[in-house]
Amino acid sequence: MLLVAYVILALTVLSVCAIATNGAVRGGGAYFMISRTLGPEVGGSIGLMFYLANVCGCAVSLLGLVEAILDVFGADASGSSGLRVLPQGYGWSLLYGSLLLGLVGGVCTLGAGLYARASFLTFLLVSGSLASVLVSFVAVGPRDIPLAPRPGPNGSSLPPQVGHFTGFNSSTLKANLDAGYAKDYTTGAMMTFASVFAVLFNGCTGIMAGANMSGELKDPSRAIPLGTIVAVAYTFFIYILLFFLSSFTCDRVLLQEDYGFFRAISLWPPLVLVGIYATSLSASMSSLIGASRILHALAQDDLFGVILAPAKVVSRGGNPWGAVLYSWGLVQLVLLAGKLNTLAAVVTVFYLVAYAAVDLSCLSLEWASAPNFRPTFNLFSWHTCLLGVASCLLMMFLISPGAAGGSLLLMGLLSALLTARGGPSSWGYVSQALLFHQVRKYLLRLDVRKDHVKFWRPQLLLLVGNPRGALPLLRLANQLKKGGLYVLGHVTLGDLDSLPSDPVQPQYGAWLSLVDRAQVKAFVDLTLSPSVRQGAQHLLRISGLGGMKPNTLVLGFYDDAAPQDHFLTDPAFSEPADGTQEAGAPALSTLFPPPRAPGSPRALSPQDYVATVADALKMNKNVVLARACGALPPERLSRGSGGTSQPHHVDVWPLNLLRPRGGPGYVDVCGLFLLQMATILGMVPAWHSARLRIFLCLGPREAPGAAEGRLRALLSQLRIRAEVREVVWGEGAASEEPEEEEEGDFVNGRRGDAEAEALACSANALVRAQQGRGRGGPGGPEEGDGEVGPATALTFLYLPRPPADSARYLRYLGLLEILSRDLGPTLLIHGVTPVTCTDL
Repeated sequence: MLLVAYVILALTVLSVCAIATNGAVRGGGAYFMISRTLGPEVGGSIGLMFYLANVCGCAVSLLGLVEAILDVFGADASGSSGLRVLPQGYGWSLLYGSLLLGLVGGVCTLGAGLYARASFLTFLLVSGSLASVLVSFVAVGPRDIPLAPRPGPNGSSLPPQVGHFTGFNSSTLKANLDAGYAKDYTTGAMMTFASVFAVLFNGCTGIMAGANMSGELKDPSRAIPLGTIVAVAYTFFIYILLFFLSSFTCDRVLLQEDYGFFRAISLWPPLVLVGIYATSLSASMSSLIGASRILHALAQDDLFGVILAPAKVVSRGGNPWGAVLYSWGLVQLVLLAGKLNTLAAVVTVFYLVAYAAVDLSCLSLEWASAPNFRPTFNLFSWHTCLLGVASCLLMMFLISPGAAGGSLLLMGLLSALLTARGGPSSWGYVSQALLFHQVRKYLLRLDVRKDHVKFWRPQLLLLVGNPRGALPLLRLANQLKKGGLYVLGHVTLGDLDSLPSDPVQPQYGAWLSLVDRAQVKAFVDLTLSPSVRQGAQHLLRISGLGGMKPNTLVLGFYDDAAPQDHFLTDPAFSEPADGTQEAGAPALSTLFPPPRAPGSPRALSPQDYVATVADALKMNKNVVLARACGALPPERLSRGSGGTSQPHHVDVWPLNLLRPRGGPGYVDVCGLFLLQMATILGMVPAWHSARLRIFLCLGPREAPGAAEGRLRALLSQLRIRAEVREVVWGEGAASEEPEEEEEGDFVNGRRGDAEAEALACSANALVRAQQGRGRGGPGGPEEGDGEVGPATALTFLYLPRPPADSARYLRYLGLLEILSRDLGPTLLIHGVTPVTCTDL
């Protein structure tokens, strides 16, 4: 048991020494180390539990002291040496404990200086007592020691027993080697390895006494490792020496029946009493002053609010007497329990939780490989830290599964409370360092050469000019990412050569706040460029890292619609009226300029807008142009389900309506990309009620039903559930066009502007007509549902490639505007990469 206890202590001491020598350690000891490493949530919860452990530890020491006093001076004291002057009973024991607590509290209230002098005095007394005991083992000859009769059944007494001090005898040692557990004299329950270990471990919990006094030490980084290691080594030597001497010289009856047998074999029994009393007083003072320092540190950090406010009070000399009185009151409450060994199990479990947390803190720092973790104490490794955590947790559950489970549950509840309250963010979180370390490692293993189409997912780069007008699109893109990368990109116009500093860096805070408020899972990437087009090229090339780079560019549509300020209508961006906003933090609405006024100049010309689309396609990026997303109802953009609203449709037109032709146009790469994106959107809970409709245009020489059958077979292979509708479109147009037309020319050069606009108008009319047929038609909602407006919630259209000739960019944009006019929320998509797979 002693070896197990000291292995746990030694592993924890190595972690304490490593953390203590890695920087300045202020008041709070173990709590300070844990909280500044694992963060306020975990540190605060474990710090409070460590505080309670010290409080209960103080009560256990005082109860042990009362028991030792009554064993000699009590009215029911056993043996001829008892003076029998003090009345006994539960109430009297509580009174004696309270008086002793007052003495201990008085010393601690007067300050650390008096405590240090008192501790040194008790050290001298205990050392003298130990010396007399060790000499007595050798100097005293064999003797019989009469023992007090034990109470028997029905109130009778059992015959008196006699214990034997045999001197050094190998037979005595051999007889003592077996376990032979007896009943607990305080509860009557049979003792076990776990219950005895819980009592024994309480004698080993002083390793944090020096660390708890870190605020009073001149050089904590030197004093804590040196003092703790010396103390552990010294106490282990004393314990192991006493264990072997007792086992060699005292029989089992004496060891089990007389807990004060040192007096019976001592050359001068009063000196043994002095040592026992001094030890108990020292342990109780150490626990109480350590608890007060931990509580004061907790109060100073303001983690638990007004509950711990009294503990902030300090004297002129800096002594936290408010925390001492607070702790004194709690110890007084614990004294009411009165069951020494029952308290011992709870105290031991709480101490083990704190020790495990210290080991975990050191393990986290070591695993994070942070350059600033450079402790001057190097006699540790992640193996010792991990073994310390595992051994503490194992012994917790061996000692008391109920107390261990309860302590972990309490820690979880306290962590949740502190997380809800919000803690300081300036301490530094080792979790961030661990995440960085792991993310970097796995990014290196994410090999783009091993990409496979069946694991493809959209990785979006959404270019945003002003988020005030792009909030619905920002949330819609978040729904389309399907667990992929999502980057918000913004281009600030300017030239760094003509500026005194980089104007981009100060903007990151506002954009990160935007991400938090909008509740989207996105990264932010900002750049400075002379033009938006060049900035978009920069972001397309350098956004992301390794195998996580955007493969799809998302842009808002370029039209003459006046931008709306969605910050004014979105509840997430309304400023709190009760003044609960963090002090000193500017309102998010002030961090972004108001929307552009109608008719004011734009940062991006129509020519550059189309050129940006062309640039993305040249870089082999998919392109999504979003129009009228502000018309989407809020429930469609929420993170939850779509509620109880009536089903709507998502319409997909997987062919180029500006270049009608027959044949299997729906199975090209771009058409399949549209189907994939629409299917991904349907997986989002807010869109579960939407029904997917795919419109198939009949070719001029194609019989009705033939193409639909092929498409249904394809959809079955792709596991896409959708309604297929055939429409007649482009009849006769295909015969006027060559079989192989340059893809960059989305409209045949021989077709005039008027004819192209007429074609776009016809296509727009066709799409709007199909939207109007959604309600009450085949596959639409039931009749009489009271739905108002079009039944289509979102339309996916095939986006043609921009023309190869940049002089035709404006004509291209004008035709797109005609094609998507008055269609409601619309996504024009052009895909360039294969994204569907029919294989397992």
